[in-house]
This record gives sequence, C-alpha cells and structure tokens, in this order.
Amino acid sequence: MGPVLAGFLQLLALIGALALAYLPLGTYMAGVYTTDKHWRVERWIYKGIGADPDTEMRWPAYLRGVLAFSAVGVLFLYLLQRLQGVLPGSLGFKAIDPDQAFNTAVSFATNTNWQSYYGEQAMGHVVQTAGLAVQNFVSAAVGIAVAVALVRGFARSRTGELGNFWSDMVRGVTRILLPGAFVAAVVLVACGVIQNFSGIHEVGQFMGGSQQWNGGAIASQEAIKEFGTNGGGYFNANSAHPFENPTPFTNLFEIFLLLVIPFSLTRTFGVMVGSVKQGYAILATMATIWVGFVALTMWTEFAHHGPALQIAGGAMEGKEVRFGVGSSSIFAVSTTLTSTGAVDSFHSSFTGIGGGITMLGMMLGEIAPGGTGSGLYGMLVMAIIAVFVAGLMVGRTPEYLGRKIGTREIKLAACYILITPALVLVFTAAAMALPTPGHSMTNSGAHGFSEILYAYTSAANNNGSAFAGLNADTQWFNTTLGLAMVLGRFLPMVFVLALAGSLAEQRPVPETAGTLRTEKPLFTGLLVGAILIITGLTYFPALALGPLAEGLAS
Repeated sequence: MGPVLAGFLQLLALIGALALAYLPLGTYMAGVYTTDKHWRVERWIYKGIGADPDTEMRWPAYLRGVLAFSAVGVLFLYLLQRLQGVLPGSLGFKAIDPDQAFNTAVSFATNTNWQSYYGEQAMGHVVQTAGLAVQNFVSAAVGIAVAVALVRGFARSRTGELGNFWSDMVRGVTRILLPGAFVAAVVLVACGVIQNFSGIHEVGQFMGGSQQWNGGAIASQEAIKEFGTNGGGYFNANSAHPFENPTPFTNLFEIFLLLVIPFSLTRTFGVMVGSVKQGYAILATMATIWVGFVALTMWTEFAHHGPALQIAGGAMEGKEVRFGVGSSSIFAVSTTLTSTGAVDSFHSSFTGIGGGITMLGMMLGEIAPGGTGSGLYGMLVMAIIAVFVAGLMVGRTPEYLGRKIGTREIKLAACYILITPALVLVFTAAAMALPTPGHSMTNSGAHGFSEILYAYTSAANNNGSAFAGLNADTQWFNTTLGLAMVLGRFLPMVFVLALAGSLAEQRPVPETAGTLRTEKPLFTGLLVGAILIITGLTYFPALALGPLAEGLAS
C-alpha cells in the first residue's frame, strides 16, 4: 500500500468514527446542559465551593464566575510550580522560575498549554497531575460552559438569563470530560501508553552519555490532553514521543479524541435551539474547512521534489516514520484547527506552504471545529457576521435564529473577531522590532519570522503548539506570550457573553419569505467564504513575509 493511499484510508476511517459518535455524544451533551437534576457528587462540590447551582445568572454574573474561577486556577498552579522543590514526588526538580511559572500557569488555565520547558526535565509528578492535568479538565469545561451560555442566548427570549456558570462548569467535568477521559485512558494503556509514578531511570547510552527517562501518569494526562483540546505534553516531544503515542492506531485515536467534542457540539447546539438542521449547517461549515485543509496539507507534503523525497514517499523531515506523511498531516491540521496544540510531527519542518497552512488554521480563529466550546462560539460569531453581510447585500435587517442582528450585536461580534488578530500582529511586530527577542530565533529570514509569528498566533488563539526552533524560555517571551494567552482567552469571552445576554433579551422575530435560510447549503457556502475572506484580509501581509515567501522560494 502506498503512503498516499494509506493517508486517504486513515482519513476515511477517522471521518467514519466521528460520524458514529456525532449523534449520541451531541445529544447526550445537550441533555447534560438542559436537565435540572444534579448528581450527588455535584451537590457536594457546590456545597464545598459555596455555589447555588439553581440560581440563574445574567451575563455579567456569568462572566464574573468565569474570571474568578480562572484567576484562582492561575494562582494555584503558579504557587504549585514555585513550591515544587519542597513537594513530594518532585523527582528532584527545583522550583520553576517566576516568569516561566507565570507563563505555564496562564497557559494551562486558558486551555492553551503552551510549554517553554522540557516536561520530563522540569515537572514532577505532583505538578503534572495535581496541577497541569486538573487544569486540562476545568479549562476545557469553562470553554464548553461559555459556548452553552451563547446557545442559550439564541434559545431563550425576553429574559437575559444564561444559566449558572458553576453548574455548567461542574457538569462539564463530571458528566462529559471525566467519563470520556477515563475510557480513553484505558484504551491508551491497553495500546502501550505508560501509566505509573516511577522515578528517573537510566535506559542506556546516548552519544557517549547516559540517557534517562522518568515515568508518570501519562495515559490519563494524554487522554484529557486530547479529549479536552488542551495539548500540553508530558514529554517535550509531545505526541511524537512513543511513551505518549506508540502506534499508528493510538495516533489516529488521539486525532479522534481531539475532534469528537468540537464536532459533536454542533449537534448539541441544534438540539438546544430546537433545530438540528441549524447544527448540521454549522457542522458542514466546519467539516468543509477541515477536509479542505487536510487535503491541501497532504498535497504539499506528498509533493515529490527531488530524489530524496521520492524515496521517502514525501517530505519526511520532522515526521515520525511510524506515522508517515498522511497521518502527520491529518494530525497537524486537526491540532491547529482546534485549540489543542499537541503535535506528532514538527511543523517547522513542514514544507513552506505546509507550515503556512498550520498557521492559517489558527488564524481562522480555530473554529473548524475549534476547541471544546471555543470552536462553537467562535463559529456562531462568524455566522452572525455572515448574516450581517448577507443583509447588507439584499437591503434587509439581518436575522439569525429568530434574533435581529442590530448595532449592539454586530459591534460585539466585530470586537470579537478583531481582538485576536490585534494581539498577534502587535506582539509580533514588537518582537521583530526590538533587538533582544530576535536572538531566540534559530533560523533567519522568512523562516525565522515564521517562528515568531507562529508563537504569537498560537498563544493568542489559545492553541499552544510551537513552530520549533524558537527559544521561548526567556523573560520577554514568557511574559508577552502569557499576556497574549490571557487577553486572547478572556477578552473574546467578554464579547461572547455580552452578545449572549443581548440575544436572550430579545423578542423572537417570526420567519418570513424574505428570511435568510441559515440551514441551507447556500448559507454554509456564504459562511465559509466570509471566514476565509476575513482571515485573508487580516493576515495576508504577515503570511506573505513568512511561509508564503519561504514556499515560493523553495
């Protein structure tokens, strides 16, 4: 079997598995967020944190819950890292430096999981499990909660109430993420991923010196790393490491894990707003972009230029031979079109255009299908923009799901789509203009610029993957990337929740003959076009200086 056919068959198998999970998981998640019953363990949690799960919140109160909970998470993880030297199970590792501890705490609390350290050489068992793994669960649950709040904004009318943040967050952990991650961890252990609390062992000689590896609760962390679209690896090599991802089957299974919740949330959206066809329209938009990006990346990486690539069957530099070009391309696109950031190959070693595609996937706003929750609410904001554009074209007041898209709504949507590009481009410009940040680049020219652009794109979009080659463990990058992660996570949430509150306060608008049918293929095409055009107009000059220049020169 040739490598191209193998990659195509893996893609078909992945699509089939996602299709099988779509209806049951999406419907189940809708039930999680619409029932008024609480599990006993959830009541214990509410009592412990002093929250009343039955109290409805308007958007400012919901936002205060999001910000307060996330701030406590950042503080707890920061202190845990700073105290690592005196904690049990530290494996002899010292406390993390203040700037790196800030960067890491912000990274995991914002579902970014950017890592400027070598995991197996810096973090002990307590920080990995009680700190990083816990944030993998709760940060993902926060994203789903915000998405559900926006869906309620469409589903409710004349109220302004969006549910209860504490109930939504706790249910996301106890009813979705914990059960799913448990099953996934069992599968990974059965397939060879390690799970223990062993210390550091010498495993052989390497380049004249001893090679040492430590064990850890890797399968459990790998499961939620992918299932919650987090991405932070136990080891520096991330999902390219055989302890995290040993076989082609586990590789495909991990891709399935990082896609299944974001895609299935479109079903949850359709059920909650009372029209599953609306969910299918959003799903079709996400799937069209995802499949298109996978096909384009495979084409660029399989293109044979020269005898070395012909013998290897594609651009194999930076890719694991046990996965190959096809599977690596699917993983790269899936991880950058979601907010996962896990890697099974190194994007800096992709062809110039291939590396640019991974960057463009994040620049879209990671909405195809996006992260747990963040992909859905990002896509719904883009749907509002598309409806507004369509309304301008035909001279009608734009409407979406029975809600008028007025001045307030379009201003909030515009702020949402502008904040992340502003962070990316301003921080990239500052890093390139100042003399010190440039010293962190391994490469010069267009590829060196791509390293910087990719880093801030990844941070501001809460992805967490790196272009490799960039030494990000400096005070400048730890601080500025940390700020990009915080602002890129929570400022968009402010606009999303304000938008949800505004929609929920409206009186439903009856459908007429002139209403744009947003469940039809025409709207899907309009939405795909709006996403690509807006992203292209925003980022094309920056892309032209980096991956496009490199690709055209090769």
